[in-house]
Amino acid sequence: MSAHGFHVHGPHDHEVEHVAQHGGDNFTSRVAVLTAVLSTVGAIFGYLGGHSQNAALLYKNEAAIQKTSASNQWNYYQAKSNKQNLAELSIVLTAGEAREKYVQDVARYKKEKEEIKVEAEKLEAVAKEADQKSDREMHVHERWALATTLLQIAIAMAAITLLTRKRWMLFGVYGATGLGLLVGAMGYLHL
Repeated sequence: MSAHGFHVHGPHDHEVEHVAQHGGDNFTSRVAVLTAVLSTVGAIFGYLGGHSQNAALLYKNEAAIQKTSASNQWNYYQAKSNKQNLAELSIVLTAGEAREKYVQDVARYKKEKEEIKVEAEKLEAVAKEADQKSDREMHVHERWALATTLLQIAIAMAAITLLTRKRWMLFGVYGATGLGLLVGAMGYLHL
């Protein structure tokens, strides 16, 4: 326990601190620097992954709002259809001035329904576009999440490499790093 409370360190943290305080060989220094760089890039990828996930959720929320508005418009359209149907029935059941009033009502309802339909279809199109944007952002989020995971694997492998001093393990570190950077580039390019 230190003067500032408890500190919990992983084995690789201890090795890095030891090298920083007492010096070390080039191998240890290079792997320690690589680990720090990978941690930084991983943090950036994690941030970008969170950002894309939030954007996907915002687009999905926008889609839900627009779908609700479209549904309200279609309900309004249906109400006008019901009124139009009653007016059409009234035309058959009445004569004279009353019949003429219902003929005008039917024409008015038809016109109002067309306006409502146009608005409902426009809202549905906005909802569909927001859904598509959400899907694209989730795809990008998955890329960032995978890239972050691959860099975390590379960091863990670098720690194992430091602890075991097995240089051949660097191939795994470089492989996971390369894949992580490739997937991160795919996220950046929205592929």
